[in-house]
Amino acid sequence: MPHHHDHAHDHDHHGHAHHHHHHAPSSFNRAFATGIGLNLLFVIIEAFYGWRADSLALLADAGHNLSDVAGLVLAWGGALAGKVQASSRHSYGFKKASILAAFINALLLLVAMGSLAWEAVLRLQSPQPLAGLTVMVVAGIGIVINTATALLFMRGSEHDLNLRGAFLHMAADALVSAGVVVAGGLALWQGWTWLDPVASLLIAGVIVVGTWSLFRQSVHLLFDGVPAHVDFDAVQHWLEHQPGVARVHDLHIWAMGTSHTALTAHLVMPEGGADDAFLRHLSEELQHRFRIDHSTVQVVKQPFMEPCLNLTHEH
Repeated sequence: MPHHHDHAHDHDHHGHAHHHHHHAPSSFNRAFATGIGLNLLFVIIEAFYGWRADSLALLADAGHNLSDVAGLVLAWGGALAGKVQASSRHSYGFKKASILAAFINALLLLVAMGSLAWEAVLRLQSPQPLAGLTVMVVAGIGIVINTATALLFMRGSEHDLNLRGAFLHMAADALVSAGVVVAGGLALWQGWTWLDPVASLLIAGVIVVGTWSLFRQSVHLLFDGVPAHVDFDAVQHWLEHQPGVARVHDLHIWAMGTSHTALTAHLVMPEGGADDAFLRHLSEELQHRFRIDHSTVQVVKQPFMEPCLNLTHEH
């Protein structure tokens, strides 16, 4: 990080720049509230009938749906924390909370699936008869509720990792419920009691595979990795080819939150020429071309710092 900003340009764009992805999280309050309400209601129904029908799949699914309510609460917390105003103690605000929420959401899912798989393996050793019809009806309600909740977050999942976490979580649940319906149906029709735990294992596998990328990406961003949508080399190349720029030193690109990207750089410009118009153009183009909305550029005629990294790129 540069210490002396001898020509610092901090452009936050409160006006026109918020067109593609910033308005997304603000409209999701209703989605979160609806999702949490629906899912809590469903957990109660599912736990009650799982207990009545003595179905592991239903009880496990109720427990797992409860972890989803927790996941939704977390994701909502992350989205809200991202809106907290910056202060002198937290100059970036709490935007990183959304990355943390995505990370914890992925972690919760992985743990939930691990315990579901463990329970399924135990069940395989001593299969139990099932009240198939009850299981099918309740899990059927689950498909509807989870699909509806997933659709609420579908729009935001393209641009925001946190909302993608919520979306994946709900889509995963709809899958679980579908698996439970199929297992219940076949148990009724063929009397295959082993299908209940086998279906749980398959579903757990599918969800772990799906969650892994969310987990990896959120860890990457927690450690200030370059966000997936930004090509570091392309940014460096573009900056080096701006009029008057001889070299680019000390370029850093990182995520402040799941939908905010920051950049700092030292531009070596021997002839000068970095007036406000040049810096404004730089800032607007970084926003437009690379979706980097918070750029701080330091311009020097003569480089006075050792480059921070001799970038040997690892991808």
